[in-house]
Parts: sequence; C-alpha cells; structure tokens
Amino acid sequence: MDAIRGPILFRCDGTQARGWEPLYQCLALAAALQRRRRGTHFLSYLDPLSLATVINRGNNDWAAAEHQLGSEQDLRATLAQVRKLNAAAVVVAGEGMSPDYLAALKETGAMVVAFDSTASMQFPCDLVVNPLLAPGKKPYRVGPGCQRLLGSRFALCRGIFRRQRTIRATEPPAPFRALVAMGDDDANEAVTRTQQLLETGKVSKVSVAVRTHHPRYDELLDMADNSKGAIEVLTEVKELMTRLVRVHFAVTAGDMWSPELSVVGIPQLIISETQRHGMNGKKMDDEGVATFLGDAADVSYENLNEAVSALLDDPMERKGMTRCARNTFDGRGPDRIVNGMEIMLHSPARTRGIEAMPATLPFRVAA
Repeated sequence: MDAIRGPILFRCDGTQARGWEPLYQCLALAAALQRRRRGTHFLSYLDPLSLATVINRGNNDWAAAEHQLGSEQDLRATLAQVRKLNAAAVVVAGEGMSPDYLAALKETGAMVVAFDSTASMQFPCDLVVNPLLAPGKKPYRVGPGCQRLLGSRFALCRGIFRRQRTIRATEPPAPFRALVAMGDDDANEAVTRTQQLLETGKVSKVSVAVRTHHPRYDELLDMADNSKGAIEVLTEVKELMTRLVRVHFAVTAGDMWSPELSVVGIPQLIISETQRHGMNGKKMDDEGVATFLGDAADVSYENLNEAVSALLDDPMERKGMTRCARNTFDGRGPDRIVNGMEIMLHSPARTRGIEAMPATLPFRVAA
C-alpha cells in the first residue's frame, strides 16, 4: 500500500480514570477522514468495553490496547500497529503522551498528529491540534517543521450539530427549556445542575444529554421517571437532534460540546470541571459566546439562579450570544484539519522522505 494513501491510526483511550473526551475527539475527526476515503483504525484501551461498538458503528476498525497510553509497553504495541497497517499518519490524543513517545512514532516515517489543550510539553511531531479556544499559539513549544492548528476554525463538530445550524435560525417560543450537556468527562455535575435548574422556577423542562456510561446514568433515569415530564434523558443522536432546535439555553462544562452547541447558536452558561475546560470557558466568555460562571466547586445554586434569571429575562442578551456563537464557530473544523493533514502528507518533502525510509526500523523505547 502506498504510504501516502495509507490508513490513519488513532491512538486514544476511553476510561473513567483518564476520561472519554479524547476518544470522542478522534471519532469526530475519523468521520471527516472517511469522507476523503481514508481508512481509519483505532488502537484503544476502553472501559467499558461496550465503547468498541461505538467505534465500529462509525465504520472504524478497532484493536484492543492492552496498556494505557504512554507506557513503554504501549509504545511497542503502537509502533508494531503502525508498521502492520503501513499507516500514513498516527493521531495521538489523551493523557500519557510524552516528547519521547511522539518522537519514537515519528521515526516510523508516518505523520504524527497530537491533540492537546494544555501546552504542557514540547511537541516533536508534525501537527498539533487544539480543538478548544485556549490556550493560544504562544504557549505551544513545537519541534522543527511542526504546524499548529488552533482556535475556533479548528473546533471539532459532529454532523448532527452542523445540520441543525440552519434549522434553528430563530429562538423557539416559550416556555423556557434548558439543555444540560456537561460533556464526556462529567461525574456529578449533570445531576446537581439539573436539580438546581428546576428549583429556579424559570425553566419548565430540562433535557440532559449524557452517554450511557455516565457514572450516575441510572440516577438520572430515576430523576426523569419521578419528575412528571420535567426532566428527560437524551442518549441517542436522533433524540438530541430534535431538542437542539427547541432549547433556549444550555449549561455546559466548556469542553468539546461547547463549540458544537455554539455552531447551532445556543446561548450557554459554562461551569468548568477541569482547568483546561475552564480556560476555554473564559475565552468563550471573552468572545461573547457564553457566560462563564467559574469552576464547579465555586458555583453555588444562588450563582446559577442569578445567571439563569439574567439570561432568560434579557432576550437581547440571548440574541447577542447566538449571533456571536454562530459567527465564531461554523462547524467546519474537522474538514479543515483533514485538509491540513492531506496537504502535509502529499508535500514533496514527505514523499521523498517516505521513499528513503528503510523497510523496517528498530524499536526505540522511551526511557
């Protein structure tokens, strides 16, 4: 197989300890790559194992990783998988990657792409992607020839959000409905904020978007059963599609879901659960896209109640957020990332480099 037209290998994990966000980021990019007739393969350590069906449902091939991302054993397994597939590129996402890890992958001749929203290390790879608004360009330290794709133009967005962008051209009529979408790494906030929204008396119905592997999923279902229709739990894509055009605002965590909801034009109140998502929430507030309330531990019921009242009592504020959100995010980030990857893969310098690579390379294990 021609290495330039070879498949793309995704090395990402999805576990409760390290979060599921990297896995879903890679799935969003894989969908865009398949539109370019690129084969997509996942090497992932999954918990729960049922996530394998999510990967396969997207027409991706999946192989189980026996070790978590970044370990010495994992590096050996990933290198072996790159050479087995003759992969054109390797996309690495999640905690555990190190400069030595990325450098060893680059020695195979495959293009190495890193997803990162912390800028906490040097990146000796070919491409660094930050799908969030922060941090910006300056904190990233990159090696020679490494390109950076940062900012709103490269925010990941699934197709269901792009399709609802034109449908939700105007705000839906009252009564007010809210969407709670605390993201893929949420543990407790979805339950807490759903209860608090109903207590405000301003919201008639709350839709909660969660994955079925959410640690408090059963508790959310019980809440919905006992709410007399005031709470509903959304886990399927088709359910979410119909609710996106009916909600008046969303409570989010500043993660991958926040730019996606901005593509539709839904005003947001952001309560962050991690430092990197807090940075993104602050930047979105600066851009007028959302209102950042602070870290989850610091946002009380009174803070949330005040923010909800201010937002729902001011229609111009909601219209302003919608306009800024739709102008900032257009939902074409995955396609732009794929364009950048294809340009780099077909550059003359990379073509000559691939032709000069030996058939096999010795393993190099990070210290």
